[in-house]
Amino acid sequence: QVQLVESGGGLVQAGGSLRLSCAASGRTFSSYTMNWFRQAPGKEREFVARISWSGASTYYADSVKGRFTISRDNAKNTVYLQMNSLKPEDTAVYYCNAVLGPVSVWGQGTQVTVSS
Repeated sequence: QVQLVESGGGLVQAGGSLRLSCAASGRTFSSYTMNWFRQAPGKEREFVARISWSGASTYYADSVKGRFTISRDNAKNTVYLQMNSLKPEDTAVYYCNAVLGPVSVWGQGTQVTVSS
């Protein structure tokens, strides 16, 4: 089972960009479907983006489509979330999630704050 550590969060002005990284331990990373979720204060955790084990397939929430890009480097056991044209409503804690069958593993989250 993998363990996940997110990084790359921070404070950015509206219209700016950030790239989040999620580093995974374990030899089976390339078998996992990887997701990014986010949770804003007072709101439920919501899906942001997904990438298949090979990287060939990606899927995005409508709210981030065209602005965010998910990618992975299986040789580095890392998944990325490139976030462009950030908006104040993107402010949240961003979580990395790995899924393989019934197994679902979460990272600890990284804070993203977008100022207006």
